Amino acid sequence: MPVPFADLQLQYQTIKGEVDRAIAGVIRDNAFIRGSYVDAFEREFAAAAEVAHCVSCANGTDALYLAMKALKVRLGDQVITTAHSWISTSAMITHSGATPVFCDTDGATFTIDPSAIEAAITPQTVGIIPVHLYGQPADMDAIMAIAKKHKLWVIEDCAQAHLARYKGRMVGTFGEAATYSFYPGKNLGAMGDAGAVVTNDAALAEHMTMLARHGGLVKHQHRIEGVNSRLDGMQAAILSAKLPHLAGWTEARQSAAKVYDAGLNQIEDVVVPEVAATRSHVYHLYTIRHPRRDALAAHLNANGVQTAINYPTALPFLPAYARFGHRSEQFPNARRDQGQILSLPMFAEITRQQQNEVIDLVRRL
Repeated sequence: MPVPFADLQLQYQTIKGEVDRAIAGVIRDNAFIRGSYVDAFEREFAAAAEVAHCVSCANGTDALYLAMKALKVRLGDQVITTAHSWISTSAMITHSGATPVFCDTDGATFTIDPSAIEAAITPQTVGIIPVHLYGQPADMDAIMAIAKKHKLWVIEDCAQAHLARYKGRMVGTFGEAATYSFYPGKNLGAMGDAGAVVTNDAALAEHMTMLARHGGLVKHQHRIEGVNSRLDGMQAAILSAKLPHLAGWTEARQSAAKVYDAGLNQIEDVVVPEVAATRSHVYHLYTIRHPRRDALAAHLNANGVQTAINYPTALPFLPAYARFGHRSEQFPNARRDQGQILSLPMFAEITRQQQNEVIDLVRRL
């Protein structure tokens, strides 16, 4: 039986009526840009994320840019982030005018190492962007303590961590702001690009809203220079249709992870995801470590199991950052993981039979 990496068509079929009605409503009301559907989703997602304000935008990358520009990042500033993430996190630091400073991961959870943050701070450092990678929160107590000590802002990158919690508290509620992606494959995904920034700071929310809407809250009244980064009505309506299912989908992913853990833990050379005791993992990706990662991926793919490598090159070693002259010994964990991590199929509707087939194939390598 083929096992897809993520089955978005299956997800659609389970809620087809709700999604189709949402799309039809937008077409009926000609509410394609901004409007009531966007306003409704912003309110609904703010409530789900347990924050006061949600500022929707075109995608998760723009969300990072809007947050940093609203926090007045300037040329010459430095912003600390993880060495192991998608390039949006670091690229938007550069595009906001600052310089990205990379820190290694902790070697266990794939999230940024707080001790490395402390060592990376300079007089030019203005903020920290921890990434809740693959769906597991970073160590927010340690990160917030460092930020408070050095008077730094924190933007949480929650692109893969919808509804994840740290010590019972929702991610995205610790820093000045938090960014989300609703890319189709995310735990809460649109049918196109979509993103948001959330915050409990009303003034910051207003500034980010203006930045995303050509610099104004009312059409033709441009209080500042902004950009065009609007969530369209169609995507907002689809997200509103999906949002009530997110908690159930999250529980299903967590149950599926337990099945993988139990089966894969018995196989030599496989290291299953380590989840810190104080954190809830929402498993946007289920990532294992394996010393023969590429051979395992080829074996699984040849037998109908789709896999992915997230991410094949750690950020400091990308050609985009060759100007910094990073060395392998500066990021030993990120360097190791770029050659060992493999993401297995993980979606809310995956069956126990499919998972057992994956486990059996891994065992037979």
